[in-house]
This record gives sequence, structure tokens and C-alpha cells, in this order.
Amino acid sequence: MLLKLFDLTGKTALVTGGTHGLGMAMAVGLAKAGARIVFNDRSGDKIHTALEEYRKHGVEAAGYDFDVTIEAQVIEQIALIEKEIAPIDILVNNAGIIKRVPMIEMDVAEFREVIDIDLVGPFIVGRTVAKSMIARQSGGKIINICSMMSELGRNTVSAYAAAKGGLKMLTRNMATEWARFNIQANGIGPGYFATSQTAPIRHEGHPFNEFIIHRTPAGRWGLPEELQGAAIFLASAASDFVNGHILYVDGGILATIGKPSNEL
Repeated sequence: MLLKLFDLTGKTALVTGGTHGLGMAMAVGLAKAGARIVFNDRSGDKIHTALEEYRKHGVEAAGYDFDVTIEAQVIEQIALIEKEIAPIDILVNNAGIIKRVPMIEMDVAEFREVIDIDLVGPFIVGRTVAKSMIARQSGGKIINICSMMSELGRNTVSAYAAAKGGLKMLTRNMATEWARFNIQANGIGPGYFATSQTAPIRHEGHPFNEFIIHRTPAGRWGLPEELQGAAIFLASAASDFVNGHILYVDGGILATIGKPSNEL
């Protein structure tokens, strides 16, 4: 009976930007728990490649081509998903970008692009999906992918940190406004994970690799599959009274000012 709390059989999950990396890892985890997986990207080529990758994981996903920042596209494509696949029970707002540029050198257009994708996108997609959930009186789960930058600043990522800090508060406001409709809106804040994007800086001797190893109490980078449990929990009945919470999966970084020394 306890395992039934985490069973997603019969549920449909939309993972935005779920073509690779952490988004795909979470989607695969949701699929293993029984959910049907739908994902999007604004690149048809990425969607085709991702479908092949999902099949390698034993997941028959469906990919849709739309931009999370264009409301007309979002409304049209979510209606199509609900017609062709099923109504969306679980939304993972994962699509996002980062631009590493010092603030004093960053163009306003670059700043706005990050805010648009990382914060306005989840607002547009979240509101569209919530309207459908409310109309069906079916409840639902919204999981916004936040970041440790929802809590901390770091050099060269001002736009990303501003967007993720905003996403944390957007998550809490979604919970505030939609809890009465049995919609739970929560966030996941990943730490530093071993993905294809971080591969160039994860080799021994690289300064950033050394920084992460020594800053993280766990003493290592996270594995993408280590996000699956958090995603399944927040997508399942196990979290029915959890709302407006940000679950940080970071190996303990936010718990400490530094990795404890063996000498102390």
C-alpha cells in the first residue's frame, strides 16, 4: 500500500525542455513510476534525437515543438497534447537557459532573454495547464525547476539568479492561489550534477571541479538519476499536502558554509 503513494500509472506528465540532461532524467524517472511522458522543445531536431534517447531508456515519449515564451503557441500545443495524448496531470517546468556574463558587460536584451525563458515561460505554461486542471476539477502537480541560485548569488549569473529567485516566489504564489483546487505547486532546486553540459569542467584539476568537490559535503557531483526520487515524490500522492516547498537536491551545499575538514 505504501508504494501506491508513489504510483503514477495513468498520469500524464509534461516536462518542458525534456530533450536532454536533468529534464530527461526526471522524465525517465516519472515514466518508471508509471507516467506517460510528453516533452517539448523549440527545435525539431532536438525532439527527434530525444525520442530516440527515450526509447533507449525503454520510454515511449511524445515530443511537441513549441516555445514556452510564446503564449499562443503554448495554448495551442497544450490543447493538442490533451487531444492527442491525454489531459496533463503533472507539469515539470524545466525549460531554461543560463548566460554567464558579468553584469556590467551584459546587454539588457540578454538579461531579458534569460528572464523570459526561465521565469515568464513557467508562468505561461503553468497558468495554461492550471486552467485546464481547474476546469476538469482533477487537481494536479506542478514542479518548477528552481536552483541553488534561488538562494545564492554567484559571479556572472545575475540574470539566471534573478529568474530562479523569481521562480521560487512564483512557485509559492501558485501554491497560494491554486491549493484550493487541489493543485500542489512545488519546486526542485538541483545542485551541481554530472551532465554532458558540465563534462568539460568536471575533470580532475579543473578549478571549478575542485571547487565543487570541496564545497559539497557529499564530496562529489550529483548523478542525474538522483533527481528522480524528488520528482516522483512531488508528482505523486505522497506529496498531496506539500505545497509551495522548494526541495533542494544539492549534496548538502546549502546546509553549510563549506565541506567539513577531516582534521576538525
